[in-house]
Amino acid sequence: MKCIAPLAALAGIAVAQSANIAFPNGAKAAAGDEYLIQIQQGDSLTNFKEIGIAIGITSCTESKCLPAKEELGTLLYTGPFNPEFHKTGGSEPYQNFTVTIPKSVTAGKAQINVAHAYLVGAGFEPIMDTLNETVHVTK
Repeated sequence: MKCIAPLAALAGIAVAQSANIAFPNGAKAAAGDEYLIQIQQGDSLTNFKEIGIAIGITSCTESKCLPAKEELGTLLYTGPFNPEFHKTGGSEPYQNFTVTIPKSVTAGKAQINVAHAYLVGAGFEPIMDTLNETVHVTK
């Protein structure tokens, strides 16, 4: 029983650090246009180090969208993730990414996919979250 409490605490730390897609929330995206994606990160006081983030898009008009852990699709961004606290926009730190939706993305249902990698804890355990959000692409 004494072993369960520390494991539960570590699991809680990892969940507190995980990211989420705060925006677009099912919005419309025009192929060829710039598009704002906001990624929030849970705030925590644990030993934590960002590795980076990748954002992609896949078209799901003719088949089921695959989970982000299986396919990111056409990459829109890869690089640093440096979320910050802002005076507006909620209590969690976030970073906005302005990406261009490729003209080649088919009109209709699509999915924004995110892979977020970070290190956490005294020994810096590597963790990767995957996220997705449905969008509707227009031409």
